[in-house]
Amino acid sequence: MSPRRQNMESSIYLGGDGWWHGRVTMGVKDDGSPDRRHRRGKTEAEVRRKVKELEKLRDKGRAPKAGRAPTVAAWMENYLTNIASLKLRPRSLDDYWSKTRNDIIPGVGQHRLDKLAPEHLERMYRAMLDDGHAPSHVLKVHRILSRALKIAHRRRIIAENVATLVDPPTVDETEANPFTIEEAKSFLRAAAKRPTSMRWIVGVGMGFRQGEVLGLRWPYVDLEGEMFHPQWQLQRLTWRHGCKDPNRCGERLHRFEPCPPDCTTHKGYKRGCPALCPKACTRHASACPDRKDGGLVFTRPKTKKSRNSVPIPPPFIPFLNEHKARQEALREAAGDGWEHHGAVFTRPDGRPLDPRADWEEFKDLLAEAGIDDRRLYDGSRHTAGTILNELGVDMVTIMEILRHTQISQTRRYVKGRSHLSKDAMRRMGDTFLPPPQAPTETATETLDSRAARAARRRRRIR
Repeated sequence: MSPRRQNMESSIYLGGDGWWHGRVTMGVKDDGSPDRRHRRGKTEAEVRRKVKELEKLRDKGRAPKAGRAPTVAAWMENYLTNIASLKLRPRSLDDYWSKTRNDIIPGVGQHRLDKLAPEHLERMYRAMLDDGHAPSHVLKVHRILSRALKIAHRRRIIAENVATLVDPPTVDETEANPFTIEEAKSFLRAAAKRPTSMRWIVGVGMGFRQGEVLGLRWPYVDLEGEMFHPQWQLQRLTWRHGCKDPNRCGERLHRFEPCPPDCTTHKGYKRGCPALCPKACTRHASACPDRKDGGLVFTRPKTKKSRNSVPIPPPFIPFLNEHKARQEALREAAGDGWEHHGAVFTRPDGRPLDPRADWEEFKDLLAEAGIDDRRLYDGSRHTAGTILNELGVDMVTIMEILRHTQISQTRRYVKGRSHLSKDAMRRMGDTFLPPPQAPTETATETLDSRAARAARRRRRIR
């Protein structure tokens, strides 16, 4: 009679099928039944190695849960729908969904989570770079996937997060290119000819983000106290289906065949012909009769620091009062056609300014002012931070004005100027090595002693 096995002891045996088998007791399942895992190999040594690896994971509490692991595509959908949506801001969640649909699922979506290897991710990143994606885009995809795998590892769906074994592409920080003081004045002179001139004065002069400027509302503007309270921002969010069958809802808009080379249907599209739809396409939510959670929406800023009050420069107050009076006149002229949103900067019918149209106007103003192409951030936050620094404002105060959480972030927004560096080094040189003074006649006379002058006279007499 063989001795009784101890609790949690594994068994290894040669089966009648000619294979060696190992049985490892991992604990109990969610329903209370025993959780025993099976390993198989052609040799006893191979099975013993697999059994020891599984026992090691069990003893460390890192063993994956029982059952078949989901595919990357299935897990990403579950992660974004039920986990990330509870924490991420709407705009960030839209970005996660976009990169998941367009990059992660086509690249590695069919792999099972427990079968995903570092080589799969490296080949996907290499293919993305070859297709023309920027390294910063690939790095963003890597971070999204790594976060999703970290949650899967924490929940013991997988034994290891393979994304931590991969080095993503190195990204060089984008260098800021703010306006000089002369360029900022030229830009605002060009903007003064437009009805939206006050929007650009606030954006350039106070360093507000685009969404914060467009999301400013009159109840949060204290003209008497000269304070802005940026409690809201305006963002364009992606529409979501409100129907039960998204695939069938967008059936008439599905595209499974590519356009011909000489396509005229999408000739006026800025991004060319639309991309092809996947087989189980759930896009085209903007055409859903029950669409929800999309379009231009007022949302809260991302951080608490971003909602801090900002003083309004006193010279701005008369212009803001004049802007408010003009808007009241437009509202009275529109009558019932006016849409009440309380926005400071609006279209003629009261609707907030569209961020896309705002961006296009910025590019037009650059051309009118004769300034080379810049990012919108360069012409607003980077410009405000850099000019404040040139005016002698200390870095901590600039951090409070721009509402950054860390001063290291503020330093990235402030760019040094070459003329300031030259002036600083000139003063440094004058401190250590004062410039030599030009010799004078009196100074030359007094350099000789009385005895030396007498000796020269005697030589002349001789």
